[in-house]
Amino acid sequence: MLRFGPFRSSERSRKQAIRALFIRHGAETTPEGRSLLLLRHWLSPAQRAQFAERGYFEVVGSDTGTQYRIYPGAATNVCEVDDRGRPKLGLCFRPIGELPIGDVMLSQKIALENRESAALAVARRFVPNGFFLRRSRLLR
Repeated sequence: MLRFGPFRSSERSRKQAIRALFIRHGAETTPEGRSLLLLRHWLSPAQRAQFAERGYFEVVGSDTGTQYRIYPGAATNVCEVDDRGRPKLGLCFRPIGELPIGDVMLSQKIALENRESAALAVARRFVPNGFFLRRSRLLR
């Protein structure tokens, strides 16, 4: 049987795997990549799976038990979620300083899970819409 491509399928998949590993290693050595690794480390297994599959993860507030969804981003990326899983109120709060996205998301997670009332006291509210809450290709 003749093959017209330069690689057999097993060689091609090996080449793709090596390329993906090389790209991932390069991404993980950047501040942004390291911050996302740290974030994933601090997520629960359910949150990690949700983040990998859907591009966001949900947390439960420490004071009220309210469900919040944290989307990738450094601002306007947190939403209170209703009983049907729809964003109903947007919250904008973040740590002071220029931090990578993963660090911002981790600080938001920790704030809501441990000091929800303090986080809500400084948060600005907004009406959520799909434009700001799209899944980021960067975080796949």
